[in-house]
Amino acid sequence: MSDSVVYASSDPEKGSGHGEKGGADHVEKGLPVFVGETLDESDAIEFQETKDLKRGLGQRHIQMIALAGTIGTGLFLGSGKAIARGGPLGALMGYTFVGVLVTGVVISIAELSALVPLSGAIIRHAEHFVDPALSFAQGWNLIYSCLISLPAEMTAAAVIVQFWDTHLSAAVWITIFGFLLLICNVLFIRVYGELEFGFASLKIMLIVGLNIMALVITCGGGPDGHTYGFQYWKNPGPFVDYLGYSGSLGQFMGFYTTFSNAVYAYSGIENISLAAAETQSPRRNIPIAAKRIFWRVSIFYVLSIFMVGLIVPSNDPDLLRSTGNAAQSPFVIAAIRAGIKAVPSIINAVVLTSAWSAGNSSLLGGSRILYGMAREGHAPKFFLRVNRMGIPYIAVGTISIFMCLGYMTISDSAAVVFGWLQDLVSVAALVQWMVICTVYLRFYYGCKKQGIDRSELPWKAPFQPYMAWTSLISFGVLLLTGGYVVFIHGYWDTETFVSSYINIPIIFVLYFGYKFIKKTKIVPLNELPIRHFLDIAAANPEPPAKPVTGIRRFNILWS
Repeated sequence: MSDSVVYASSDPEKGSGHGEKGGADHVEKGLPVFVGETLDESDAIEFQETKDLKRGLGQRHIQMIALAGTIGTGLFLGSGKAIARGGPLGALMGYTFVGVLVTGVVISIAELSALVPLSGAIIRHAEHFVDPALSFAQGWNLIYSCLISLPAEMTAAAVIVQFWDTHLSAAVWITIFGFLLLICNVLFIRVYGELEFGFASLKIMLIVGLNIMALVITCGGGPDGHTYGFQYWKNPGPFVDYLGYSGSLGQFMGFYTTFSNAVYAYSGIENISLAAAETQSPRRNIPIAAKRIFWRVSIFYVLSIFMVGLIVPSNDPDLLRSTGNAAQSPFVIAAIRAGIKAVPSIINAVVLTSAWSAGNSSLLGGSRILYGMAREGHAPKFFLRVNRMGIPYIAVGTISIFMCLGYMTISDSAAVVFGWLQDLVSVAALVQWMVICTVYLRFYYGCKKQGIDRSELPWKAPFQPYMAWTSLISFGVLLLTGGYVVFIHGYWDTETFVSSYINIPIIFVLYFGYKFIKKTKIVPLNELPIRHFLDIAAANPEPPAKPVTGIRRFNILWS
């Protein structure tokens, strides 16, 4: 930060040296104060990007991006493997536990972003509340994750199309979808918002329809007239004996393995704040999206896993097929078993939009992270260049180049490559969630150290710091044990080991390498600029929300 920083003196004759707008009533001994600080958000050095970027994402955009932004191949396709490995109850428990833990992450990043709504979200918060080295390390780790997930989603989209057309090469579809992504991301941010709004609506309608279909089939309303009830929970059973281990040990191993599927399905759910600087009234809209996360998780993920577990047996051989298209979806398998013929193509079409949408989110997220890194001096300054529509086009173009990794599928099985990339994305997501919890806890205890009541914040998350601590510890355990299978005699696999643990040395090398070269230090709790950001928030009130009237009062999705 360019503002000079001094610390409040215990000698009343020396004064605090605080600027006129800052107010001296909250200055305490040892707390940082900013000499000559500017509280106008457009002039404050931390918020300079608001002059360049356009705030084109409205409430309904951010709500729907949060509501269905992470619903994609992980739920529609990957949930089948979770049922095959853990059984219907094991999969239900796995998705439920990870869903609760992810809620802790989302409300943590929302509280931080409500106070400091900047592009790049957690990497900017880490810069101010922990250590510039952590900002650098996690920033490049996130970019690495986006560079991997982008070709993974393009690969998925290409394979999904082959459900209908097997004549054209996957490379053709990767090129087409990649070009459309690039065009979308160099236009106004509102174009991205409207596209995501439309895709989210399709996904929500599909999930509601599939759950109704599952309920009808369960109750005997399908073409075959068979009433399923809980028969598959009795035979083959609620759990599965994994890797040939029988009894409680084998069933626990199967249940534990579902966590990796759930992590991939939920990855990206924290991205509601990545484009905070391009969100209208972020201090109001981001918390609104976060507060509904528990119900989103309950309805869309947990209920879907529960319903499909009623109508597909865990020993169905089709659940473990890695086709990459609708044929491996447990919902399609259930529909085929019940004699419903139209469902596969409908699911495949929406899953295609989901894969493209996920790639769209990865490109937007990666480019905004790169822009935020350049703002903090952790990436070259030319990434700060924006076009006349307020889009950091050089950052977008740079991330787009890595879509070419998707062409690896031409010489190898697309499903194998997608599975390998999926594992890398899952591990990167765990590291991301742990960093968010760590930064939040530093912020939380910084507030206590400086005597700042959390009621002064634009929004304070409930159940803190307990949710953050629970999520941090749990995800740490999952990170260290996610590849446990390779340590069992006879199950060693080099690719699985590397994809499960490569992210750990990467984040440590980035962190300690930057720390050694730049000689950075962890910011002491009493020096965190929390009061500075509170002053900026207070000096820049957001316009009040428009009252909801008429039929809009019944809109449960984004009003």
